[in-house]
Amino acid sequence: MRHSAFKETGLRRTSRLSVMLNSREMRALGVYCNRYRIKNKSEFLRVTLMKAIIQKFEDEHPSLWEEPEPTLFDRGERKKVLKVS
Repeated sequence: MRHSAFKETGLRRTSRLSVMLNSREMRALGVYCNRYRIKNKSEFLRVTLMKAIIQKFEDEHPSLWEEPEPTLFDRGERKKVLKVS
């Protein structure tokens, strides 16, 4: 499958990020990429990083049925909620 010549300018990657790894981390990454036949390490790292970020956002997303966590500014003055059973 060929990539289209037209790319949406909003999705074009223009920001650069550098990551420093020690020799053990680099060797582990190399072994992993060889074992699972990953050809593009840059794409692999980008996808893995974004999956972790999105998962964290989803885990921390507030829910309608969760009790709010107490904060430093919370004085324990919570409104009483009528529970319907």
